[in-house]
Amino acid sequence: MADNGTVKPASYEPADQEHQKLINQWPEYPPQLREACEEYGRNVEKLSYKLLELISMSLGLPAKRFNGFFKEQISSIRLNHYPPCPTPELALGVGRHKDPGALTVLAQDDVSGLEVKRKADGEWIRVKPIPDSYIINVGDIVQVWSNDKYESAEHRVVVNSERERFSIPFFFNPSYYTIVKPIEELINDENPAKYKEYNWGMFLSMRKNGNFKKLEVENLQIHHFKIT
Repeated sequence: MADNGTVKPASYEPADQEHQKLINQWPEYPPQLREACEEYGRNVEKLSYKLLELISMSLGLPAKRFNGFFKEQISSIRLNHYPPCPTPELALGVGRHKDPGALTVLAQDDVSGLEVKRKADGEWIRVKPIPDSYIINVGDIVQVWSNDKYESAEHRVVVNSERERFSIPFFFNPSYYTIVKPIEELINDENPAKYKEYNWGMFLSMRKNGNFKKLEVENLQIHHFKIT
């Protein structure tokens, strides 16, 4: 149900040349769109770095411990439009999922639609929009880095029967070549690593091939790297 437009830095080029190069195709109108999106992207990126520093310090690590993973980041902004649906109980704006990256910073209008799955009983809880605020999702990468001290939230988007909805998620993702694994400083005999390492670029490509192309294969998740 969502009409999506993804905004990426114009200079984006993945380190792994096997991955497709993505270039923004800016519309001619409105003429201010590109400037507004790029300025917004720069500022929400600053916010994401600050959030990442707070997470790092909460784990007892130096504030900039994770910054080096984002030197050639593949972060993106998506512009979402959810048209009204006369039978919302029969449709979803976005199906249930967990964000595979590090952080998601979500701006939304006053029309509710985001729902988060409560871990205790599996019930879907509607997230009420708060004016002039962001919703922050911890992604799978932070869950692995923290060795499960943080957990990415499963969420979905439902549609409205009468009103359209707009949202702007910023996906804060590291470089394609990043090897994701529990941070060494957090691992010891009492707290062994709970995940095998994986390559972020390959993980993302396999997620897209399995899920976005709707192939009859199990969609790759971080639980596939869980050490049992």
